[in-house]
Amino acid sequence: MVRRVKVAAVHAAPVFLDVDRTIDKVVELVARAGAEGVELLIFPEVFVPGFPYWINCYPPIVQPGLHLRYHAASVAVTGPEVDRVRAAARQAGTVVVLGVNERDGGTLYNTQVVIGDDGSLIGLHRKLQPTFAERTVWGQGDASTLKVWETAVGRVGGLVCWEHTMNLARHALIAQDEQIHAGSWPSLATLAGFADVFDDQVEAMSRSHAITGQCFVVVAQNPVTQEMLDVMADALGRQEFMTAGGGWSAVIHPMTNYLAGPHTGLDEQLVSAEIDLDDIAGVKLFVDATGHYSRRELLRLVVDDEPKSAMVLSSTGRGAATALGAATHGPAPSLLATPVAIDQPTGVA
Repeated sequence: MVRRVKVAAVHAAPVFLDVDRTIDKVVELVARAGAEGVELLIFPEVFVPGFPYWINCYPPIVQPGLHLRYHAASVAVTGPEVDRVRAAARQAGTVVVLGVNERDGGTLYNTQVVIGDDGSLIGLHRKLQPTFAERTVWGQGDASTLKVWETAVGRVGGLVCWEHTMNLARHALIAQDEQIHAGSWPSLATLAGFADVFDDQVEAMSRSHAITGQCFVVVAQNPVTQEMLDVMADALGRQEFMTAGGGWSAVIHPMTNYLAGPHTGLDEQLVSAEIDLDDIAGVKLFVDATGHYSRRELLRLVVDDEPKSAMVLSSTGRGAATALGAATHGPAPSLLATPVAIDQPTGVA
């Protein structure tokens, strides 16, 4: 197992609501990361095709048109768009955690896709609880995707935005021996009511997870661009709640000191640092959240990791969609158990 790893957070904005051009940008960033020796690259929340900022800026009744456009800009985890990123990851020799607006049937999910350095599709995590107005866009994930994945660079887990307030979800990853945590966020630092607190919230939650989980934390955020604001204005009119700017990306040591960043603002870059996984042992001398610093006879977490289906067949006890081989409306068991090799893509020439 590699002990020293170069990791990086993507501090950049997508080509808003344009899947193909955003995937072009993802491929370029992965190639750049590989050329710079980055072995693990973390992208912001729903980088493909961008966070639906209009949900916090306009009345819900005027939003369905943009919601439909957002649905059209979604991707399937096993589709050709993700296949392009898998090919880029293989070419770069880089493990990638990519935030996507995932489509499964008629429902969208806020998803992190974990891609191996060989281009394999290792797994995915669906945001358990969309936050506030996000519930008009995304469905809820289940704990079948609340996992830590074995990768070429170590054991990698991740959460999305305010999932980091869900202490039990964080502990579920900690209990799986998470070594590197992928924190995928949008920027809300230029949103009315959050300008003075959002970056502080992200910092507090991220540094807290580092020490409580004894793991490295990579935080990736996109800044808000004028292009995003223009797209919303063209569709829904002017708004006064959000401006351009923001973004907060960093690499944090298990003892909570910064190894890179925090980097803020519109300047796009890979916020990178070399981490030494052996440092984790030194932190665990002081606190081991699932060992000597736990009281498992008093406090214990129980996680229901069964994939949830809309129907269960009594004859098999399995979800109907899985048994029938139809769309799962939940993570496909094959994605949760066995990496999909790069020689099995569905759209890479």
